[in-house]
Amino acid sequence: MDEKELVKPMNTTEALERFEESANHYLQELNGFSMEQLVRQPSENEWSMGQMVLHLINSSLNMSLRNIDHCMTNDETSVGSKGEKTEAGQALFDQGGFPPVRIQVPPSPQYTPEQPESKELLVDGLNTVISRMKEVESTVEHASLHNTVSHPRFGALNAKEWFMLVEMHFRHHLLQWDRLKQSL
Repeated sequence: MDEKELVKPMNTTEALERFEESANHYLQELNGFSMEQLVRQPSENEWSMGQMVLHLINSSLNMSLRNIDHCMTNDETSVGSKGEKTEAGQALFDQGGFPPVRIQVPPSPQYTPEQPESKELLVDGLNTVISRMKEVESTVEHASLHNTVSHPRFGALNAKEWFMLVEMHFRHHLLQWDRLKQSL
């Protein structure tokens, strides 16, 4: 798999396969590192490999998958057909992924993940995301395109787009993973 290549998944089955490739890559890679290596930060303002994996787990479970559920249940958090994608959101989906550039957000308690407590926590978290993605995939493909939940940067996304976003996000962070490995 060429993780730097932008690939637009045709459907949720393909997106799930690509997501599983990325998630399994992280799982396999975790085996080769000690806990000390996983919590080592290259600099004060950069995340460790463990923090990066926690970011993927937390954003998937607490944002993307939760918002898929909201879109599927058509509850009050869904904005309906009134919402639109932002220019950045439209570009992301037109390209089929994030551009291969670093995105840095200033450190903050709300955004910066804590250091992981154990490698098992990371493995369990990744496996939970994989299970949830498999669980929702068959229903997301047929979800209403009009039930959306707003993303802070990309605007109104429907269930299928939130699902695709998980795959794109995991693939995007492969570049950071490689950079962090090289810094050890």
